[in-house]
Formats: sequence, C-alpha cells, structure tokens
Amino acid sequence: MATKHPETPGASTSHPAAARRESTQIPSSYVDTHGVITSTMNDIPGYRVVKVLGTVYGITVRSRNWGADIGAFLRSAVGGELGYFTNLMYKSRAESVERMVGDCMGRGGNAIIALRFDISEIHIFTQVCAYGTACIIEKIEDGKRPGMDSVRM
Repeated sequence: MATKHPETPGASTSHPAAARRESTQIPSSYVDTHGVITSTMNDIPGYRVVKVLGTVYGITVRSRNWGADIGAFLRSAVGGELGYFTNLMYKSRAESVERMVGDCMGRGGNAIIALRFDISEIHIFTQVCAYGTACIIEKIEDGKRPGMDSVRM
C-alpha cells in the first residue's frame, strides 16, 4: 500500500550523497488513498455519514541522517530552507496517512473525516501520527438533502 516516490535507484538516505540528492527532490503531499475520501472537515459536502466506524490512525517514527544533520546545521547558520528535513516531513506525513487509510479500509470504511496530524520528537527521532474518524458515507441525491425540503429558491 506504500506510495512510491521517484527516487534514485539504490539511493540510501544513510549516505550523505544520497541525502543531498533527496534534499533536491520536490516534495509532494499527494497520497494514493485508494478511493477513501479524506477530509479535515467534520462532514463532506454532498455526502452523508451512514455509519461511524471509530478513530483510525497511522504512525511513523523516523530517524534523521547524521550527514544531513551536519549540513543542516551549517545551512541554518546562513538561513534558508532545510530541504532534507522538508522532504523527511513530507514522507513521514504521507506514510502515516497511508497507514491510517489502511486502517479505515480494514474496517470497511470509505471516508475519514476530521483528519488531523500530531508531530513530536523523541530524542533524535520524529514521530508523525495521522488520525481521524473512519466512516461509511453515501452521496446525497440532488433534491434529497436533509433540511432542504422547506427551502424555497
């Protein structure tokens, strides 16, 4: 279920040269949710919640690269974006969303509402948690919106 990001074949982020290559990649927030609708809102316009399946979450814990840490320290002295860490956070968030979506699908859900992220550090490790409410939703047919019967245009 993991989303593949374009990477140099055989690249390992434990090597400083690989970390430099990774820091030049353009980060992306795209995650293949396999048809599961994800939203930070508490509802999804045009849909109604049929059944709430409970809280779902996905967690990833990542360590940093010592070579990239040294480079980031030097870069922070002059200012600017720390590309390696930006990419690390994008990948961590994407991985946690993929795991959360897998949890939702495992429960038979087709949507996650109230999606949130929680990020924390544990010594040299970064933990990213994505969580939300898994549910089953269905599309509302035009003219059958709840509470719209009495509204005149």
